[in-house]
Amino acid sequence: MTSSASNRTVSYEALHEFTKAAFLSTGLSETDGTTGADALATTDAWGVFTHGTKCLAGYLRRLQLGGLRPRGVPRVAAEGGAWALVDGDSALGQVTSVFAMQTAIAKARQQGVAYVGVRNSCHFGAAGYYTWLAAREGFIGISMANDIPSVAAPGARGAIAGSNPISSAVPAGRYRPMLLDMSTATVAGGKVYAARMRGEPIPNTWLVGADGKPTTDPTGYPQVGALQPAAGHKGYGLSLLCETLSGILTGAAVTWQVGTWMWDDGKQSTNHGAAFIVIDTNAIMPAAQFAARMEALIDEIHAAPLAEGATQLRVPGEMEWEHHTRAMTHGISLPEDVVASLRKAAEMTGVAPEWLQ
Repeated sequence: MTSSASNRTVSYEALHEFTKAAFLSTGLSETDGTTGADALATTDAWGVFTHGTKCLAGYLRRLQLGGLRPRGVPRVAAEGGAWALVDGDSALGQVTSVFAMQTAIAKARQQGVAYVGVRNSCHFGAAGYYTWLAAREGFIGISMANDIPSVAAPGARGAIAGSNPISSAVPAGRYRPMLLDMSTATVAGGKVYAARMRGEPIPNTWLVGADGKPTTDPTGYPQVGALQPAAGHKGYGLSLLCETLSGILTGAAVTWQVGTWMWDDGKQSTNHGAAFIVIDTNAIMPAAQFAARMEALIDEIHAAPLAEGATQLRVPGEMEWEHHTRAMTHGISLPEDVVASLRKAAEMTGVAPEWLQ
């Protein structure tokens, strides 16, 4: 492990071990602790630091105070051949979401396509982690979730919808899965929190203030102002699709009924919703044919003419996979704000690895 004034480099294994130990200290089972650590450490390895172990202290707080149930057991509450509804039992969001995606994968093996909705869950971290679980099995995966409103609609003076993330992952033959993970806001709220913690201004495309006008000041968020929707009305519309599939259809809380996982007293269930869709490409065309067609698509994009100053064209996920390859070989370089959050997690649990001292 190495460190500098602004970051600290740690191996994936060491970060995973600490994260798992912190989860186990709250009463999570070995299996659930491993699931949570897998999701958070992998997200950091991708370089998506807003949704990795930086969230650990927040999850630990809720596990310790009762808003999350350390021994919660997600279950299938209702189902048909190609669909299911999962009750998360207020377990750790990653545990419920992995269970739901695994259920969707199993059903897609039988039916070709499957939808699994989730209620009584919590913040689930990086949506792309779950779609990757499907893609590594050879399936197309789609995941999404709802959240308490933090994003304005075009013309609104305040928040109307959640930042409601959506992800897709597509197996791509000789390439790593084509992986998209996006907030339906212009930027994830976690990036605004990070800028606020660092005392930095933000681009004027990220937030609107109390007057509904763009602002570069993150200090009031989320109590004041709201995130801007991605691409205006387009991101707003996509957010409402996520709300429909994750919240309305599942029976989970919707918009302002969703609890805030970061800012409340930590004692109440948030009842977030989520949705997972899996497509078995082999049910529609031979897997080898699909892989060849995906490879041809990516090859075509890579070979397209470049604009002046550009060095390469990427498809979604290629940058994250490059980060992942470096991280697994050379370690994960954690930003200062992530290290500070991990120190807080260590104080909360008494789990204090040497590399974090």
